[in-house]
Amino acid sequence: MMEYGLKYIVHVCEMIEKIKNTQLQILSLAAGKVASTFEDGNTIFVFGAAHSGIIAEEMFYRTGGLAIINPIFNPSLMLDTRPVTLTSRMERVDKFGEEIIRSTAIKEGDLLLIHSVSGRNPVIIDAALQAKKMGAYVIGLTNIEYSKNVTSRHKSNKKLFEVVDLVIDNCGDFEDSSIRIPNIAQKIGATSTVAGAMIVNSIIVEACHLIVQKGMTPPVFHSSNVDGGDEFNKKLIKKHKDKIHYM
Repeated sequence: MMEYGLKYIVHVCEMIEKIKNTQLQILSLAAGKVASTFEDGNTIFVFGAAHSGIIAEEMFYRTGGLAIINPIFNPSLMLDTRPVTLTSRMERVDKFGEEIIRSTAIKEGDLLLIHSVSGRNPVIIDAALQAKKMGAYVIGLTNIEYSKNVTSRHKSNKKLFEVVDLVIDNCGDFEDSSIRIPNIAQKIGATSTVAGAMIVNSIIVEACHLIVQKGMTPPVFHSSNVDGGDEFNKKLIKKHKDKIHYM
């Protein structure tokens, strides 16, 4: 019988239950902001470094997702970078996050969701601060317990949860890994990706519901692997091309 793998599954389920019990109001606020951003004719961006960037990949150009979700990718922060340890060095470079955000199409009235588990590195904090300077509303998705138990690497001594407009806690463990196995010093099994994917998808689902309630149609992708999906998505992209910056 699966033993420690099952412990991980149970732990993830408990974490999701904690998110449901403690973050629902925050998720509702985030969904409302996503919906109003669309309703006002503005657009949405998402950013994360290294593994945190997986959530940006989760949110854009996929079936059931909003077409106006724009990921911010920088080659030196992606997991296909070689050596991959470069990502850890680059996310600590002072003011790099500012330049990344300046190079995007973010404008006043847009929304930026930033995912960072520790929330301590300069690239993330500088990105949040720069986006706010440019008039964007910034949501931070982070691990509060983790973040409060590490020092900031930013010159301000602040962490992500201290500089954004709205904070979502993924309710994860310190260091992100979660399960202890005898004779192994390090915990095993990261949880931030599964928690983050659940959180952002719940926000998008609720935002689409709110948009419909306003009498509008949210631009949601069909799967390109169903008959007619490619044609539908092509029309969707064309209709909303002014808010899509990843094509």
